[in-house]
Amino acid sequence: MSRSPQIPDSREVAPLRHETSRGRRGIEDTTLTIPRAAETGDHARTTNIRDQELSPRRPEPDRIRSEYRERNRTYRLRDSEITALVHIGVFRAVNEGDLAKYGYDGNQARMESDLRNLSQQSLIERHILPGFKGDTPTMVTLTREGQNLLRHSHVLPSDQPTYHGFRKPKEARHDAELYRLYQKVASDIVSKGGKNLRVYLDYELKKNLYRDLVKLGLERDDPEKKAEIAARHGLRVVGNRIPLPDMRIEYDTPELDRAKVDLELATSHYHPRHMTEKAHAGFTIYGRADDVTRLRRILDDREITAEILSL
Repeated sequence: MSRSPQIPDSREVAPLRHETSRGRRGIEDTTLTIPRAAETGDHARTTNIRDQELSPRRPEPDRIRSEYRERNRTYRLRDSEITALVHIGVFRAVNEGDLAKYGYDGNQARMESDLRNLSQQSLIERHILPGFKGDTPTMVTLTREGQNLLRHSHVLPSDQPTYHGFRKPKEARHDAELYRLYQKVASDIVSKGGKNLRVYLDYELKKNLYRDLVKLGLERDDPEKKAEIAARHGLRVVGNRIPLPDMRIEYDTPELDRAKVDLELATSHYHPRHMTEKAHAGFTIYGRADDVTRLRRILDDREITAEILSL
């Protein structure tokens, strides 16, 4: 971890990214530079934080909160609270139970203290969703103020999107499960020597793909041109469409090659045609444990050999 010369006692923040000499920037390679109010005097303090990754943190004992300035507002935050904002913002919505497990290493009390402070400062919102199979989870999202704090303080690289606001309950559940899926897949990647993980949600992938398709103009429906654009984005044309995964994780292999895995989180509501399209696109398909059997049956009926993994 890089320590700022101005603050020899700079505190640890939950891993989010690993920086290497290759200079790749994404979730796994973040430098945090935020002006802080000094304990004494008028000069600002700056913390540089590196070697971060979205993995379980091991919370330190309770720390004093520092002041973080964002435009004309000042927030009092712990490093763990900044980390929580990043975990939430990158995935749009996060289930509080998952945040406690993966962001706080199971320390529910510490998470509750942090979320209470973030909520009081209007940086997050907490939403109890309607019952679903007896489950009424609490989801947490950023407010616009929370997103602005991340964007303007350079907690994440400028090319890493963050999101704010609450969507429909069904979509919020799905977004939250992507956070859990990331933890599962990223753990496997890292255990095999992968580094420099970078997350792309479908929102970002769709924006980048459509930007290039629009540039084709009248040639947009030309099969060869469309296939060329798809390949440029690491995707395939299936039929006349370019399917998009729910999430992509890019990473460096031990051999220093840049690799990726495209992930689809399927549900029991998926139409068979939709499932077939995603399988032919080459995505790694996961499903909730109680949906896996039905999803496998859909592919078996169509003699598709793609595997359905259990979330």
